This record gives sequence, structure tokens and C-alpha cells, in this order.
Amino acid sequence: MRKTNNIITANEVRTARSGDSVMQQSFAPRWPVTTVGTLDHNWSFVPSVATPVTWLLRLRARWLRRGPPPPSRILKRLLPQARWSAVFLYLPDGQLTPSHRYMLDRLRQRAGGLLVICAAPDAAMVPSVLHDLADALIWKGLAGFDFSAYAIAIDAVAAASPGADLFVVNDSVLGPFGDLDATLAAMPWDLSGFTASAWHENHLQSYAFHLRGVTPQVAAALAPVISPRFAHERYRDVILAQETRFARVASRRMSVGTLWYGPREMGDPSLHAALSLVEHGFPFLKRKLFFRDAGLFSRDTLSAFLEEHRHPVP
Repeated sequence: MRKTNNIITANEVRTARSGDSVMQQSFAPRWPVTTVGTLDHNWSFVPSVATPVTWLLRLRARWLRRGPPPPSRILKRLLPQARWSAVFLYLPDGQLTPSHRYMLDRLRQRAGGLLVICAAPDAAMVPSVLHDLADALIWKGLAGFDFSAYAIAIDAVAAASPGADLFVVNDSVLGPFGDLDATLAAMPWDLSGFTASAWHENHLQSYAFHLRGVTPQVAAALAPVISPRFAHERYRDVILAQETRFARVASRRMSVGTLWYGPREMGDPSLHAALSLVEHGFPFLKRKLFFRDAGLFSRDTLSAFLEEHRHPVP
């Protein structure tokens, strides 16, 4: 998180905690904007080799810097469903934004259940409207970043609705736009991402993904990176120990792939190809394009896209 005069803005806290991926944190270099022509489409995951420095930093993160998970409480229990949509909302002030409401409304239109994992200072600060909007609702503390919420979601679905398909998204993105169900149905993998990057090593970017047939066995296979038994408190540690290992660990047990893959020299596809992606039917737009990375694309162009989809402009 970038500091200015030793003050971290509310938006920067929300952005980092809600799960901005590796390219969206300040220790990655800057790349110019690009188009989908520089990306591989419908890419099946192929592991790559991390640098020795990455391995050393990862070992430190995994074994010296992980801690207990944040507190959590089930506020509205899951019931068996054939499929679930899980959304992670980071609400340090306990307030939903218009973008949150758009996302919730869109996900409520999908068949199946809507699970909301809400991070707030305490359970009493979870917005009361979520009890009505969500089919299942779980509070968690503010610590732990997005992977601590993903662990709660996967564990809960595996226990209460084994065999269900699970779509997961966090509030670092705006959307979903277009026909999300058609997009998910066309993905042939057991674990599907939306963009993947080669930075550090080949990996799925973690703002959204889809898991088919979530069972206790699937949850156990993902436990080295997504577990309700531990969490990380530094965003670099989350990137090194969880996000960049997620696809590789999952590929030992299941097929893994993504809609779009960007080579290392291309940067972060979810940011640097954002406008071209949505022009090709991509269902998400990174929220930070209106804030810290507001200079990458014309605000008027991005706003026009949102208005076309009746999405509030941040």
C-alpha cells in the first residue's frame, strides 16, 4: 500500500485488502497499455520456474510469516445448492458502495446461492441489508487479505454443499458485465481464472476464479495455499506464498486454465489490457483504474463503458 505523508487512504486500504493481484501492488514495475493481441486466449496452465530470489522470499513468507486466521462467524448458514457465487466485500467502515450493490444484484440473478464473506471490524458492522440480499452470510475480521475469505468460502461450500460449483470474486473489480454464465460454461477447466500473469512465475490472478465440484477433497488439495487454518498479514507474502502458488498447487489435483494469459514482459493483463479486454466481452474492470492507476486509460472512455452497462461510475 502506498503511503503519502504517512497516511494510507481509505481507498488504498480497501484496494489492497480486497485482493489486488501481483501487478497491482507497488513493488512491480510499470508497463505501457496493450491489447488482447499480446495475450494468449483460453490458456491451459503450464508451470514455470521461479527465480532463486523468489523462492527464498517465498520460503520466508510460508514458514516465518504466516499467522492465525482472522476471526469469523456464520451469520446466515449455507444450505445445499448445485452452485454458489461467493463475493468477498472489504468494509472497514461497514458501508456498501453503489459498485458493491451492482455486483450483488448481478450475482443474485444467477441460479444457485449467493454467499457473501464480509470483512468488517466486528460482526455488528456488517450491513443489515446483506442478511436479505445473501443466501448465506459470513463475517470475518479485517486481517488476512482476500485469501482468508476464499478459504472460508471454499471450506463452507465443501462442508455444506459438497459437489457444488463455486464462482469466487472480490470487490477489487467492477462488474460482472455481460453473460457471466456463458463465460463460465465455456471454461473447460476444473479451476478457471480470468487472467494469468507470468510475473514471478505463471499464475492465475486471484480477483476472481471458478471451481467445479467443490468437495472436502478439493479443499484439502488447495489447503497448502488456501486454508482456514492460517493467513498472511503482508501483501507481498500473500502474493509469494498464496497467489503465485495457487495454480501450481491446484494443477497437481485438477485441470487449470484461464481466459487470457500475459507473458512477463507484458505486465498485468487485468490492468494494461483492461480496455481491450472489456471490448472483447471480458466481465470485469479493475476498480483501481479510477483511482491509483487512473492515468492508464481515458476516464471518459471507461466511464462511458460503465454507463453503457448501467454501472455507477466510482
